[in-house]
Amino acid sequence: MNRLGSATSPYLLQHATNPVDWWPWGDEALAEAKRRDVPLLISVGYAACHWCHVMAHESFEDDVIAAKLNNAFLPVKVDREEHPDVDAVYMAATQAMTGQGGWPMTVFATPEGEPFLCGTYFPPQQFGKLLDAVGTAWAEQREAIVSQGAAVVEAIAPPAPAGRAPVTKEQLDAAADRLVGLHDEEFGGFGAGGPKFPPHLAMLFMLRNYQRTGDGAVLEAVRHTAERMARGGLYDQVDGGFHRYTVDGQWVVPHFEKMLYDNALLLRVYTQLWRLTGDALAGRIAGETYAYLVNDMMTGEGGFASAYDADSEGVEGLTYVWTPSQLITTLGDEDAAFAADLFGVTEDGNFEERQTVLTLARDIDDAAPEVKARWLSVRRRLSLARADRPQPGLDDKVVTAWNALAITAMCEYVQLEGALGGPHGLTGPDVVAPVRAAHLLDLVHFVDGRLRRVSRDGRVGEPRGVLEDYGCLAEAYLAVHQLTGDPEWMAKAKVLLDTATELFTEDGRVFDTASDAQRLVTRPADPTDNATPSGLSAYAQAMVAYAALSGEPGYRERAEAVLATVGAVIEQHPRFAGYAASAAEALAGGPVEVAIATDDPGDELVATAIRRLPPGAVIVVGEPDKPGVPLLAQRPMIDGRPTAYVCRGFVCERPVTDPVELSTMLTA
Repeated sequence: MNRLGSATSPYLLQHATNPVDWWPWGDEALAEAKRRDVPLLISVGYAACHWCHVMAHESFEDDVIAAKLNNAFLPVKVDREEHPDVDAVYMAATQAMTGQGGWPMTVFATPEGEPFLCGTYFPPQQFGKLLDAVGTAWAEQREAIVSQGAAVVEAIAPPAPAGRAPVTKEQLDAAADRLVGLHDEEFGGFGAGGPKFPPHLAMLFMLRNYQRTGDGAVLEAVRHTAERMARGGLYDQVDGGFHRYTVDGQWVVPHFEKMLYDNALLLRVYTQLWRLTGDALAGRIAGETYAYLVNDMMTGEGGFASAYDADSEGVEGLTYVWTPSQLITTLGDEDAAFAADLFGVTEDGNFEERQTVLTLARDIDDAAPEVKARWLSVRRRLSLARADRPQPGLDDKVVTAWNALAITAMCEYVQLEGALGGPHGLTGPDVVAPVRAAHLLDLVHFVDGRLRRVSRDGRVGEPRGVLEDYGCLAEAYLAVHQLTGDPEWMAKAKVLLDTATELFTEDGRVFDTASDAQRLVTRPADPTDNATPSGLSAYAQAMVAYAALSGEPGYRERAEAVLATVGAVIEQHPRFAGYAASAAEALAGGPVEVAIATDDPGDELVATAIRRLPPGAVIVVGEPDKPGVPLLAQRPMIDGRPTAYVCRGFVCERPVTDPVELSTMLTA
């Protein structure tokens, strides 16, 4: 047993019985490397990573390679999901030195942490030779190695923002036009060829842009992409939930891991698409994704697990793929033929060994009731049969930012589901799921007033929260406030934002790590959105919402200043600035503030407001002058009837009590 046995990370625990004498990341590991005068071997990965498992089995479980690592290096194992800051620094170095990146990431560094040789996966024979070569070089060419490390650190230091100017509507429209120009008109997505990752952040921006501009081409690019993803193998056609990406450009064959953040952000996309268009497929996928989060990713404590593995018993896709003969065994001849036609299952297959990843080859959402009933019956039986197969591993740690993304998306879905009359039949426990998760984070993830990154089984981990944790959680708390009307969540969001401003901003710059965090070789400050929102965009998004709910202009001014540093990125590289752009869209539209004074949250006036909310708008519902809810202050009910106030900057138009009038006001 090495030093990983007490870790909260399932990824680290997977390596706890390796013969490699792993150390977890931290000051103690660096101090030990200095004491022994040996270089660091930093191995970065995550629990659901297929090639991480391969390298672990081939190299880290090998006694000969382990002996080389233990004798000549200080081996450090890092879960990138626990330490996104460490991952960001060494990924920048890996990309700078090799032109590409990925996981597992393999970094050789000086005892001070300065990287001098980087790579990703290494086959065992090559890795063993590399260890010998680096060990010899450290002994005989130390000065050159140290010089190389210093040069790499200098090269990856984040530059200061190039310019600062308010983000304009013209820039946002140019960004949306650029994305439309990149739209793959045949298969959806932005850019042709594979691999293809779900572009959820760009899609969220485009939906907000469409609401402001009415540009049908923008909406169609989102709608088409959403449909192709949902019909493809990216989406689990049996049990729901989205896989991480597809290896092809047609959304057919996925890399089978399922990540919480993808499903959270895609739930938000399909919810908003459903709200804006009434599209039946979008509504179904939103409902199924919500159910997937509750049924498959919720932990016993009420949080949401990080990911499902790509592998089952070391085989990618084993749980998910089918052959015609397997369909017959499970369904019988007639329903097997129906399923094969519906899901595109053929003798040749579309995956390895003539197996098929299921896709939705027919339009089921507008089908006749008897066809839908048969489809649902087939899905249930396939699900039961699949449950008897080997299942992928679950990384059940609770990551603050990713749980926050799920909470925000789920709150939006619950609001809309209620406004549309509950077409998907959410039950009481389902409805309160996002609130329960928010309580878990509030109770477990704060230590001495500071936010921690992860927990597992109700036990908080050591890694401190980074900016994305603070920003995403503040936005989630504000979403819970709007869903429940409880002012406590708004107060908690304010504390998070004020703490983030104190710890993560300095001389007009926004950093991803706190000012008192462990010093890395550079202080990360990545303004771009990738698979998840950047810390900068999450922070800005939450400040926009808080300013609208509180009426405190300082938060809006901070959001505007932060977004002003990424205006050029939004306009020129919108695929990597979707969340920042969506925050800017909220500012461009006000954002609109809707207060509904009522003692009946189920009133049609409330439902109308939710269905017609402008981009980035906030809404509060409750009794007039409810304590702790500024938007309801001095907002009386007219003639005892539910009354809506539509405001910008707390300056309101005339109050209305008629849903039709409110709809006209919100869509003008």
